[in-house]
Amino acid sequence: MGVLLVIGRLLAGYLTGPSRAPYANAPTDETALARTVRPGDILLVDGKQRISTAIKYLTQSTWSHAALCVEATGDASGEPPRFVEADAIEGVRIVSVAEFAGLHTRICRPVGLSEGEIRSVIDFALAHVGDEYDLANVVDLARYLCPTPPVPSGWRRRMIALGSGEPTKAICSTLVAQAYQSIRYPILPEITREMIDDPDCRGCVRDILHIRHHSLFAPRDFDVSPYFEVVKPTLASGFDHRLLHWDTRLNPVVT
Repeated sequence: MGVLLVIGRLLAGYLTGPSRAPYANAPTDETALARTVRPGDILLVDGKQRISTAIKYLTQSTWSHAALCVEATGDASGEPPRFVEADAIEGVRIVSVAEFAGLHTRICRPVGLSEGEIRSVIDFALAHVGDEYDLANVVDLARYLCPTPPVPSGWRRRMIALGSGEPTKAICSTLVAQAYQSIRYPILPEITREMIDDPDCRGCVRDILHIRHHSLFAPRDFDVSPYFEVVKPTLASGFDHRLLHWDTRLNPVVT
């Protein structure tokens, strides 16, 4: 077990190094992000690390990381927004919005939650600060970090769900998923249908939601979930395309 831990830490150090993959997406304005994000929001991040490349490939997604906002600019502290995240080196920790400077991000916001429910989600995440990152997951990711890993598309999602599963260890998306599942807020539940036992409603059916195991969630799931509102800080801050400055030397504006 000690050898596996050492290997995991060495791999984590390598995987958190900068990726050589091209970074095509425009970084999110840090000021706009800080002004827009609210407690309970999930911040999806398009990372630039080697581990980010592996996660994005395996999930066929733009997003490689997820963090939970636990404190916003408008809170009593007056400090910049803070997030709980699971880092491969530091484990579960609290970071400032500055941690995501220069990166492409997106906010996923739950709908209809009371202040008490949001507080419960945040408290769940804060209670896990100090937990270790699931290094077994790092080993799994490292096996598939090559230009064209031989992984059938149907298996890719499970490749990021092969960690140890120990309760004091986490990866970013599982921690956030657990926080929301603690108040039974849906992300991407499995849905089955059953007949309603009602003599006045023959043939009626109802949907039954089943909680998926938290290890099966990836950052992209919060983006595609029908239960989270997608918020883009650039638009939320009052975007006006007329104020943009275009280079018209090669492509003049048609009037």
